[in-house]
Amino acid sequence: MDKNLYADHIATLSRRYDEILGECGFDSLNVYSGAPKMQFLDDNPYPFKVNPHFKALVPVTDNPHSWVIYRRGQKPKLLFYRPVDFWHYVPPAPKTFWSEFYDIELLSKPAEAKEFLNAENTAFIGEGDRLQGWPLGSDNPELLINHLHWARAYKTPYEIACLREANRIAVAGHQAAEQAFRSGASEFEINQAYLSAAGQGENRMPYGNIVALNEHAAILHYTHLSTQRLPEAELRTFLIDAGADCNGYCSDITRTYAYADSEFAQLLAAMDEKQLELVNGLKPGLPYPDLHRQCHLKVGQLLAQFGVIKTSAEGAVESGLTRPFMPHGLGHFLGLQVHDVGGFQSGPEGGTTPPPAEYPFLRTSRTIEENQVFTIEPGLYFIDSLLDELKATDLAAEVNWDKVEDFRPYGGVRIEDNIVVRAEGNVNLSRDGFIGF
Repeated sequence: MDKNLYADHIATLSRRYDEILGECGFDSLNVYSGAPKMQFLDDNPYPFKVNPHFKALVPVTDNPHSWVIYRRGQKPKLLFYRPVDFWHYVPPAPKTFWSEFYDIELLSKPAEAKEFLNAENTAFIGEGDRLQGWPLGSDNPELLINHLHWARAYKTPYEIACLREANRIAVAGHQAAEQAFRSGASEFEINQAYLSAAGQGENRMPYGNIVALNEHAAILHYTHLSTQRLPEAELRTFLIDAGADCNGYCSDITRTYAYADSEFAQLLAAMDEKQLELVNGLKPGLPYPDLHRQCHLKVGQLLAQFGVIKTSAEGAVESGLTRPFMPHGLGHFLGLQVHDVGGFQSGPEGGTTPPPAEYPFLRTSRTIEENQVFTIEPGLYFIDSLLDELKATDLAAEVNWDKVEDFRPYGGVRIEDNIVVRAEGNVNLSRDGFIGF
């Protein structure tokens, strides 16, 4: 990673943190990376997941019991945990593109951090349940966290470079997964091909990979990973929703494939065109819910074009007929977390602006601005439970149920890209990755 990009990034964060700490009445900030959590009635821990506020400051995602101590106007201090341990891997002392921007102290035991901490005029961010009696400071102050979450929506060039690399890594996995699908691999085998090509294990993935064949594509968060191979005659659809990690930043890409030429393949190609139209519609100044409504209009157009509904696209949106076929939100903020924070905040100080009542699963109500990063992921599905509910309503007469039965074995389609918002033209990190592969 480019050292100069990181230098500009940490300078931006320093200005941001100095201002926010001052507004919230603090002089310093203690940020804890976290500690492993033991499984119930077991002596093995769950996979460690770092505090996102810690990796916002320093790109260390795999080292518990570490700290960043940030004081206004001063060089931040990193307390880096390096135990004397012959059971587990001990990370080396940091000597990399970011290390010179921190005063680094090495800890051989977690308790050694105490001597560096100061609670006076200090905020603490992290899980402190195991740190009783430590000089932590004010515990996770809401106003401070609100300010930090609001600011995280605006990405620095370094953060965008990390997101671009996370997309490049994920695209390698997606390419390998498609090849495995076309060779007749099982869902489990396809996932293994993805992980191998990405060079990242399951615990490093930003979320559980969705690898779905045929009807499983209608299960929005399908992560079962069947080991059963299907006969070639039964291969119809492959939907994969999977990302990767770079310095703690996430990618989140979805692709859907048809095994052979079919009407569903035509629907898939038409959805790809609609998805790119929505990407182009991601403009500064537009409330994100308005773009979500445009998404439903485009889904309605597809439903009408392929004979699934008997009414117009506009009528289907107005009546709510598109919702059973597109039940999730159009997309979300992306960054240090796959569903990055602040999507419903009304302003830097906090407050909540809920999504429209008719679209409860939309993940952001913010107005789109430059340097924000969103996913755009329209979908169209044939979900048994939602279709059964639809059949029990007055809208059932507006549906061509024979056409629904034709499409049901294919499950559904979703296409998702990761987009940097620019006034002069958005940057599609995912499509760029596929072009460069």
